[in-house]
Amino acid sequence: MRHLLRVAAHSARTNMHARNLAIVWAPNLLRSRDIEAAGFNGTAAFMEVRVQSIVVEFILTHVEQLF
Repeated sequence: MRHLLRVAAHSARTNMHARNLAIVWAPNLLRSRDIEAAGFNGTAAFMEVRVQSIVVEFILTHVEQLF
């Protein structure tokens, strides 16, 4: 998480701020085998990824307090 925070620090040049990093990394960091087994698709899958990205964005914006 601290590495992603360092990446976000260069967002002015890379446009990879906390929200974009969360969208990209959330499905890998918060992967759920239960969700994969349930076979989510379409809207349900999108909503799950959205929740995951919100959680990862929160963690990224509060790294110092959490870790």
